[in-house]
Amino acid sequence: MSNKEKLVVLIGPTAVGKTKMSIELAKKYNAEIISGDSMQIYKGMDIGTAKIKPQETEGIPHHLIDIKNPEESFSVAEFQQLVREKITDITNRGKLPMIVGGTGLYIQSVIYDYQFSDAPSDEHFRRELEIQADLEGNEVVFEQLKKVDPESAEKLHPNNVRRVIRALEIFHCTGKTMTEYQKEQSPELIYDTAVIGLTMDREQLYNRINGRVNLMIKEGLLEEVEQLFQAGLKDCQSIQAIGYKELYDYFYERISLDDAVENLKQNSRRYAKRQLTWFRNKMEVKWFDMTEVDFEKKINEISMYIEGKLEIKSNT
Repeated sequence: MSNKEKLVVLIGPTAVGKTKMSIELAKKYNAEIISGDSMQIYKGMDIGTAKIKPQETEGIPHHLIDIKNPEESFSVAEFQQLVREKITDITNRGKLPMIVGGTGLYIQSVIYDYQFSDAPSDEHFRRELEIQADLEGNEVVFEQLKKVDPESAEKLHPNNVRRVIRALEIFHCTGKTMTEYQKEQSPELIYDTAVIGLTMDREQLYNRINGRVNLMIKEGLLEEVEQLFQAGLKDCQSIQAIGYKELYDYFYERISLDDAVENLKQNSRRYAKRQLTWFRNKMEVKWFDMTEVDFEKKINEISMYIEGKLEIKSNT
C-alpha cells in the first residue's frame, strides 16, 4: 500500500466529454474536482473556455476556476503550487482529489517531481537579460528564445519574462534547450495516481468540436469577447486563448465574423490533435475510447480501473 496521497486525473482533448464523466466519477468516489485547464482560472471568460455551468456541477465542489482577472498572468509554477495545496486540503478532508482538464504541461507539472531548480544558473547572465527586457521590451528577449529553443518558446507567452529568461539561462549554461534538459530527467509520480484518458474517433471528435463552437456562439461567446475587447484587454496571456484571439481579429476588423468562427473551429481541432499527441508522448495514461459509447458501461470500465489502481471502493 502506498502512503502517497491518492489522485485521479481525467484528461483528453477538448469536446471529448470530460465534464460529464468527471461529475459521474466524482459522485461515485466522493471526489472534489480541480480544474486542469490553464484558461478556466480567468473570471469573465466562461463560454470560450467551456467552463462548467453552476447547474451542471450537481453539488460537486470545483476548484481553481475564476481565481484570476483576465489581465493577470499565470505560470505553470503558480498552478503547480496551488494544485498541490488543494490536493492535500481535499485529502485531509477525507475526499478524493480529481484533476480534470486538457492543459498537458500544467497537469504534468503537478503530478511529476521535476527539479527545475537543479539546472545550473548564471546570475550575471540572467541580470543582463532582465535589464534588456526592461529597456528594449519583452519581445526582444522572447525572440532570442525562439532562435535557440523554439519548442519552449511555443509554450510560453512573451510576457512571461521570468520563464523565458530561465529557458535562455538553461541553454546558456548547459548548451541544451529546456526541453532537452527536462527529457534527461527521470521524473517520478508524486501521488498514487490513476491517469485516465478519454479519446474518440477523430471525425466524430471534430464534428463535436464544430458543434460546440456553434453552440458557444449561440450562447453569447461574441458578446463575452466583445466585453473584454471594449474593456481594453489587449496584450495579455488570457487573450491568446483559442476562442478569444480569433474573435479579436474580427473586432479589429481584420477578418469577417464567418472567417473568425471558421478559424476558431480549425484552431480548436488542431489543438485537440496537439493535446492527444502531448498526452500520448509525455504521460502514462490508461485510455478509454468514447466513440459511439454506452456511457454506463464506460463508467463501469473506468471505475474498475480506478479501484484496482488506487485500491479504493466506490460509495455507490
